[in-house]
Amino acid sequence: MSGSNVWTRSRERLRIFPELLAQCADEAAVYGKCVAATTTGRQELKKDLCVKEFEALKTCFTNAVSPQSSIPGSGFTGHGGD
Repeated sequence: MSGSNVWTRSRERLRIFPELLAQCADEAAVYGKCVAATTTGRQELKKDLCVKEFEALKTCFTNAVSPQSSIPGSGFTGHGGD
């Protein structure tokens, strides 16, 4: 495996990230609202305060990059472990 191939795959994943995020816009908004609500003022975000919302977002991203999922026109078929 060549080093440039690793960088090519990484660049491709970063290039399609906005499309994946768009697929999970609702989950991202809910998580963002939770984080914002729990960090009002100078309060620090504490671990597990938004765990339910984070898990929903994580599941959405996982599903978005699954082998059954693909992004039209990107050539990305969701295979992340190659």
